Amino acid sequence: MNNTETLIDTNSIHQAIEMILDEHKQLFKSLSFERISAIVPTLNDAKNIFLIGAGRTGFMIKAAAMRLMHLGYTVYVVGETTTPAIGKGDLLIAASGSGTTSTIVKAAETAHKNEASIICFTTNSKSPLAELANHTITIPAAGKQELKEAVSAQYAGSLFEQSFLLLFDALIQYLWKKDGSTAGELWKRHANME
Repeated sequence: MNNTETLIDTNSIHQAIEMILDEHKQLFKSLSFERISAIVPTLNDAKNIFLIGAGRTGFMIKAAAMRLMHLGYTVYVVGETTTPAIGKGDLLIAASGSGTTSTIVKAAETAHKNEASIICFTTNSKSPLAELANHTITIPAAGKQELKEAVSAQYAGSLFEQSFLLLFDALIQYLWKKDGSTAGELWKRHANME
Protein backbone atom coordinates (compact mmCIF):
# COMPACT_ATOMS: atom_id res chain seq x y z
CA MET A 1 0.00 0.00 0.00
CA ASN A 2 1.47 3.38 -0.93
CA ASN A 3 1.06 6.72 0.84
CA THR A 4 -1.74 7.95 -1.42
CA GLU A 5 -3.81 4.85 -0.59
CA THR A 6 -3.40 5.41 3.14
CA LEU A 7 -4.52 9.05 3.04
CA ILE A 8 -7.96 9.63 4.47
CA ASP A 9 -10.41 10.63 1.77
CA THR A 10 -12.30 13.33 3.67
CA ASN A 11 -14.49 14.11 0.67
CA SER A 12 -15.80 10.53 0.57
CA ILE A 13 -16.56 10.60 4.29
CA HIS A 14 -18.40 13.90 3.85
CA GLN A 15 -20.40 12.42 0.97
CA ALA A 16 -21.30 9.39 3.12
CA ILE A 17 -22.61 11.67 5.88
CA GLU A 18 -24.63 13.67 3.35
CA MET A 19 -26.10 10.43 1.95
CA ILE A 20 -27.09 9.20 5.43
CA LEU A 21 -28.67 12.55 6.33
CA ASP A 22 -30.55 12.63 3.01
CA GLU A 23 -31.93 9.14 3.65
CA HIS A 24 -33.23 10.30 7.03
CA LYS A 25 -34.80 13.43 5.57
CA GLN A 26 -36.65 11.30 3.01
CA LEU A 27 -37.68 8.71 5.60
CA PHE A 28 -39.06 11.25 8.06
CA LYS A 29 -41.18 12.84 5.31
CA SER A 30 -43.16 9.61 5.04
CA LEU A 31 -43.61 8.89 8.77
CA SER A 32 -47.04 9.10 10.39
CA PHE A 33 -46.52 11.58 13.21
CA GLU A 34 -50.17 11.13 14.23
CA ARG A 35 -49.38 7.50 15.10
CA ILE A 36 -46.32 8.61 17.04
CA SER A 37 -48.23 11.20 19.08
CA ALA A 38 -50.92 8.56 19.76
CA ILE A 39 -48.44 6.51 21.84
CA VAL A 40 -47.81 9.30 24.37
CA PRO A 41 -50.85 8.51 26.59
CA THR A 42 -49.89 4.81 26.62
CA LEU A 43 -46.36 5.75 27.72
CA ASN A 44 -47.60 8.08 30.42
CA ASP A 45 -50.21 5.64 31.77
CA ALA A 46 -47.83 2.67 32.07
CA LYS A 47 -46.89 1.45 35.56
CA ASN A 48 -43.67 -0.06 34.23
CA ILE A 49 -42.11 0.22 30.79
CA PHE A 50 -40.22 -2.76 29.35
CA LEU A 51 -38.09 -2.43 26.21
CA ILE A 52 -36.75 -5.12 23.90
CA GLY A 53 -34.65 -5.23 20.76
CA ALA A 54 -32.00 -7.57 19.38
CA GLY A 55 -28.57 -7.02 17.90
CA ARG A 56 -27.80 -3.45 16.91
CA THR A 57 -31.42 -2.44 17.49
CA GLY A 58 -30.93 -3.74 21.04
CA PHE A 59 -28.24 -1.09 21.56
CA MET A 60 -30.70 1.58 20.42
CA ILE A 61 -33.32 0.14 22.81
CA LYS A 62 -30.91 0.52 25.73
CA ALA A 63 -30.38 4.16 24.80
CA ALA A 64 -34.17 4.67 24.68
CA ALA A 65 -34.53 2.99 28.09
CA MET A 66 -31.90 5.29 29.57
CA ARG A 67 -33.65 8.37 28.18
CA LEU A 68 -36.99 7.27 29.68
CA MET A 69 -35.29 6.61 33.02
CA HIS A 70 -33.83 10.12 33.01
CA LEU A 71 -37.37 11.46 32.61
CA GLY A 72 -38.47 9.50 35.69
CA TYR A 73 -40.27 6.54 34.12
CA THR A 74 -39.86 3.09 35.70
CA VAL A 75 -37.99 1.25 32.96
CA TYR A 76 -36.60 -2.25 32.41
CA VAL A 77 -34.67 -3.80 29.53
CA VAL A 78 -35.94 -7.31 28.75
CA GLY A 79 -33.23 -9.90 29.29
CA GLU A 80 -31.42 -8.12 32.12
CA THR A 81 -31.21 -10.17 35.34
CA THR A 82 -33.09 -7.59 37.42
CA THR A 83 -36.04 -7.25 35.04
CA PRO A 84 -39.29 -8.32 36.75
CA ALA A 85 -42.37 -9.97 35.27
CA ILE A 86 -44.61 -7.90 33.01
CA GLY A 87 -48.27 -7.53 33.95
CA LYS A 88 -51.51 -5.64 33.49
CA GLY A 89 -50.97 -1.90 33.33
CA ASP A 90 -47.42 -2.29 32.03
CA LEU A 91 -46.05 -1.46 28.59
CA LEU A 92 -43.69 -3.31 26.26
CA ILE A 93 -41.83 -1.24 23.66
CA ALA A 94 -40.46 -3.64 21.05
CA ALA A 95 -38.28 -2.69 18.09
CA SER A 96 -37.60 -5.12 15.24
CA GLY A 97 -37.00 -4.12 11.65
CA SER A 98 -38.47 -7.35 10.31
CA GLY A 99 -41.03 -7.76 13.07
CA THR A 100 -40.26 -11.48 13.02
CA THR A 101 -37.32 -11.85 15.43
CA SER A 102 -38.44 -14.82 17.51
CA THR A 103 -37.30 -13.59 20.95
CA ILE A 104 -39.03 -10.25 20.41
CA VAL A 105 -42.25 -11.83 19.12
CA LYS A 106 -42.27 -14.25 22.09
CA ALA A 107 -41.83 -11.35 24.51
CA ALA A 108 -44.76 -9.56 22.83
CA GLU A 109 -46.86 -12.73 23.11
CA THR A 110 -46.07 -12.87 26.84
CA ALA A 111 -46.93 -9.18 27.25
CA HIS A 112 -50.20 -9.69 25.38
CA LYS A 113 -51.09 -12.77 27.47
CA ASN A 114 -50.45 -10.76 30.66
CA GLU A 115 -52.63 -7.84 29.49
CA ALA A 116 -49.78 -5.36 29.03
CA SER A 117 -49.88 -2.79 26.23
CA ILE A 118 -47.48 -3.16 23.31
CA ILE A 119 -45.90 -0.50 21.12
CA CYS A 120 -43.80 -1.78 18.24
CA PHE A 121 -41.40 -0.06 15.89
CA THR A 122 -40.86 -2.01 12.67
CA THR A 123 -40.47 -1.75 8.91
CA ASN A 124 -43.18 -4.39 8.42
CA SER A 125 -46.71 -3.40 9.45
CA LYS A 126 -47.98 -6.92 8.58
CA SER A 127 -45.45 -8.77 10.74
CA PRO A 128 -46.29 -11.04 13.70
CA LEU A 129 -44.97 -8.35 16.06
CA ALA A 130 -47.19 -5.67 14.52
CA GLU A 131 -50.21 -8.00 14.74
CA LEU A 132 -49.71 -8.24 18.52
CA ALA A 133 -49.17 -4.52 19.10
CA ASN A 134 -51.68 -1.98 20.31
CA HIS A 135 -49.69 0.68 18.46
CA THR A 136 -47.43 0.11 15.46
CA ILE A 137 -44.98 2.74 14.29
CA THR A 138 -43.88 1.76 10.80
CA ILE A 139 -40.45 3.11 9.91
CA PRO A 140 -40.08 2.92 6.11
CA ALA A 141 -36.47 1.75 6.15
CA ALA A 142 -34.76 -1.32 4.78
CA GLY A 143 -34.75 -4.42 6.95
CA LYS A 144 -31.47 -6.22 7.66
CA GLN A 145 -32.17 -8.84 4.99
CA GLU A 146 -32.90 -6.26 2.26
CA LEU A 147 -29.51 -6.09 0.60
CA LYS A 148 -30.53 -4.11 -2.49
CA GLU A 149 -30.12 -0.36 -2.43
CA ALA A 150 -33.73 0.42 -3.35
CA VAL A 151 -34.59 1.75 0.13
CA SER A 152 -31.16 2.54 1.55
CA ALA A 153 -27.57 2.56 0.37
CA GLN A 154 -26.52 1.66 3.92
CA TYR A 155 -25.85 -1.90 5.00
CA ALA A 156 -28.32 -4.29 6.62
CA GLY A 157 -30.86 -2.32 8.60
CA SER A 158 -28.64 0.61 9.55
CA LEU A 159 -31.26 3.15 8.46
CA PHE A 160 -33.91 1.48 10.66
CA GLU A 161 -31.66 1.46 13.72
CA GLN A 162 -30.55 5.06 13.24
CA SER A 163 -34.06 6.34 12.57
CA PHE A 164 -35.46 4.49 15.60
CA LEU A 165 -32.90 6.26 17.80
CA LEU A 166 -33.57 9.68 16.22
CA LEU A 167 -37.33 9.22 16.38
CA PHE A 168 -37.22 8.08 20.00
CA ASP A 169 -34.95 10.99 20.92
CA ALA A 170 -37.47 13.37 19.33
CA LEU A 171 -40.21 11.72 21.41
CA ILE A 172 -38.06 12.11 24.55
CA GLN A 173 -37.47 15.78 23.72
CA TYR A 174 -41.24 16.27 23.39
CA LEU A 175 -41.98 14.45 26.67
CA TRP A 176 -39.28 16.43 28.47
CA LYS A 177 -40.57 19.81 27.29
CA LYS A 178 -44.16 18.78 28.11
CA ASP A 179 -43.06 17.65 31.60
CA GLY A 180 -41.23 20.90 32.31
CA SER A 181 -38.38 19.30 34.30
CA THR A 182 -35.07 21.13 34.26
CA ALA A 183 -31.88 19.57 32.94
CA GLY A 184 -30.65 19.64 36.54
CA GLU A 185 -33.57 17.49 37.68
CA LEU A 186 -32.84 14.93 34.96
CA TRP A 187 -29.14 15.00 35.87
CA LYS A 188 -29.97 13.77 39.40
CA ARG A 189 -30.99 10.46 37.78
CA HIS A 190 -27.84 10.22 35.66
CA ALA A 191 -25.46 7.37 36.48
CA ASN A 192 -22.97 8.40 39.15
CA MET A 193 -20.96 5.18 39.55
CA GLU A 194 -19.13 5.37 36.24
